Amino acid sequence: MGLFILIAMIGVPIAEIAVFIDVGERIGLGPTLVVVVLTAIMGTALLRMQGFAVLIKAQASLQENRFPLNELFDGLCLVFAGALLLTPGFVTDSVGFLLFVPPFRALLRMWATRVFTARGQIHMGTTGGPGPQHEPRRDEFGSIVIDGDFSDVTESKAGENPDEEVLPPPKLPPGNP
Repeated sequence: MGLFILIAMIGVPIAEIAVFIDVGERIGLGPTLVVVVLTAIMGTALLRMQGFAVLIKAQASLQENRFPLNELFDGLCLVFAGALLLTPGFVTDSVGFLLFVPPFRALLRMWATRVFTARGQIHMGTTGGPGPQHEPRRDEFGSIVIDGDFSDVTESKAGENPDEEVLPPPKLPPGNP
């Protein structure tokens, strides 16, 4: 990854300078500068329009109790596109405008999903101490304690459904209420 960043840091400015020189020779200095300023203005307008659209979609997802992962990815792409379009240069403008195209973002999202799924890992641990050597918390009887929250989502009360088995209350060790 570090090598890729190094090549990009050196290669992008060289490519930008080469394209600037070529475009400047073809259409002249004045029109070249006008095109650079116009791409920045167009990028700002596109960022505003598509940014609001993505924000509205994200709010709709949240109202549906769905995490707006696609919208967050699109928003990140739009922020990156805006930064590229505000950077003077034809190469960065091309990539920036490409990020404003929704089908391209969808392809990029599928690729990123594959990469992160293939390389992703989930680590779980216990609280109360660092590292995997931490012992689980135990109560006074030596049983492992698992903290958690719950809510009853059943529609009927215990015993109302004839197919439901009603269990007796658990027996507590002596000395507990």
